[in-house]
Amino acid sequence: MFNETESPICFILSLMVHSAFPTIQQSLDAFIDSVHHSRSANTAKTYRDALAAFSAVLESRGLDPCEHLPAELPEESIIWAIQAMREAAPTTERNRLTAIAQFFEYLAAEDLAEVNLPQVRLLIRQRARRPGVRLPQFPREAIEKVLAKSNELALLPTDDHNQRLRNLRDRALLVTLADTGLRIHEACNLRRGDIDMREGRAVITGKGDRQAVVRFSTRSLRAIKDYLNARAELDGNTGRQLSALPVFARHDDGAGKKVKPMTTKTGRLIVDQRVKSLLAGEDEAEFADQITPHSFRHYFVTVVLKATGNLKLAQELARHRSIAVTQRYAHLSDDELDQGYYEIFER
Repeated sequence: MFNETESPICFILSLMVHSAFPTIQQSLDAFIDSVHHSRSANTAKTYRDALAAFSAVLESRGLDPCEHLPAELPEESIIWAIQAMREAAPTTERNRLTAIAQFFEYLAAEDLAEVNLPQVRLLIRQRARRPGVRLPQFPREAIEKVLAKSNELALLPTDDHNQRLRNLRDRALLVTLADTGLRIHEACNLRRGDIDMREGRAVITGKGDRQAVVRFSTRSLRAIKDYLNARAELDGNTGRQLSALPVFARHDDGAGKKVKPMTTKTGRLIVDQRVKSLLAGEDEAEFADQITPHSFRHYFVTVVLKATGNLKLAQELARHRSIAVTQRYAHLSDDELDQGYYEIFER
């Protein structure tokens, strides 16, 4: 079947080429297809964009993507790719080179071309830029103001039951993001059966398709219970098991009387709108545009570090694969350094 992203010429030529002799573009497409089956949609998109740029580099060097894959795809093409990305950010370059290197590994594993993998890896180590460490920046005081004022949402008078449900849901969502470290897509994917209310824990499938235990604070559980209690009649009328229903549901006109889960896009929009409305007129209002759902995750890690000083504990609770990621937050919570500095210079 014709792929709309593939040029008509490539499509016609692909029909004429035996599968044992794929074109460069066919090899790229086959690799991307394998990524789609084994990685997340976001990762697959990143790889697709990276290899589209790589394909353009090859074409600029005289390797037509519609031609047969060379028996030996030159490792020099790594240098071409690096040279073409000098205007890109170092992190973008690193991500794209990761995708290209894995494409070479795919060619070698499928025996589609002779590839000197050690040479490929060496070229990347020698010539690629290393992205510098970026310390997470977020307006902590503004987030604390949002959390404090979120309690007002439960007290707002309204004659519209759906509006009341939205108020309770949004308060629960904001507090949950701050007190659990959940990513926004993880919060939107939560089902009622995932949370053990007595234990204050939930088993989720998070980033990288890895299962993990997430802990809930008393205030986050209370906010969720308030919301679910107000939603009890709606949930009971669905005819479905309560455990299968989403924790955070839609309450717009399109949802009607059904209990539908929120999308990640909706979750992001809710956070954006609530943050701006809760900070309106406050001294911290200028920071509203800087606060995203992930800012609450930054806040969570910092709170843990500030309270305990335990880097390993913060890593496990935040579910960071590398402790180096957690280490970036240490500068935000090291009161001893602050105190020592001011005693020296401000005495």
